[in-house]
Amino acid sequence: MGDQDPITASEGYKRFRSSIPQRKIVVDKSNQPWVVYDAGPRHVHSPLVCLPPVCGTADVFFKQLLALSQAGYRVISVEYPVFWSVEEFCDGFLKLIDHLELDKVHIFGASLGAFLAQKVAEQTFKSPRVHSLLLCNGFVDTTAFKQTKSAKALWAMPAFLLKRQILMNLPSEKLESEVANSIDFMVERLDTLERSQLAARLTLNCSDNYVEPQKLKDIYVTIIDVFDESALSQRCKEEMYKCYPNAKRAHLKSGGNFPYLSRSGEVNLMIQSCRGYREKWWTDGRTDAHTHRPTAITLAAHARR
Repeated sequence: MGDQDPITASEGYKRFRSSIPQRKIVVDKSNQPWVVYDAGPRHVHSPLVCLPPVCGTADVFFKQLLALSQAGYRVISVEYPVFWSVEEFCDGFLKLIDHLELDKVHIFGASLGAFLAQKVAEQTFKSPRVHSLLLCNGFVDTTAFKQTKSAKALWAMPAFLLKRQILMNLPSEKLESEVANSIDFMVERLDTLERSQLAARLTLNCSDNYVEPQKLKDIYVTIIDVFDESALSQRCKEEMYKCYPNAKRAHLKSGGNFPYLSRSGEVNLMIQSCRGYREKWWTDGRTDAHTHRPTAITLAAHARR
């Protein structure tokens, strides 16, 4: 067995694995489980739900799970089973949050996770289940990747070719240590995914689809992106800004493709400062450990707003 990457070997990751249990939840007849990490006060029914990118597993948001739950927020990170269409994913996601007895949720989505978060909000706009969206390195139109013609063949590709499609979008030049470590960690997670999972996720990522932003006009949106190199093109960023002209923009000078790992402190502050999330957490989030009521500090902060 080779050496672990620095993040997997870190004390923070070890603390996460020892303190937050992994759950596997089946919500439909397919018997395919959702992998779930749930941290923070369970009485909160409007938590933050995190959706990973194509190469991600539920534990890629371990820094958000640890830090934000410690601050009194409920955070749920999920790894979804095999879905071959966006409609199937949305149906499965809604069954999951129903199973967890959640109301309207806040969704932090990264890359493909950001696209799927928008589609959930879009498909439930008549009976809203999404309170706010935090879109990290996200996109609104899959045609930007110029792979829609090959999407139908992805189901038959061998695992090594599927992995190559993902790895070729990651930078290979020398990077600062935190960004490099985040890539190493994600590559390890990629190696744990089964061929069917990779094929299905890439199919979702590449099949011709787009977001209808007019259906999200009543949802708080925060766009989180980086100024350094990432797999997201400038065109994708500009399309996001155009679709959400009133969105809050949270920019990071650097952080690469996975800033929730490489710049977790800054990302966590951005999450806590997001308008839709902030307006909910003072009653549902930060609580006294014994009474489960809002702390005096929290109430005072709310009074100042």
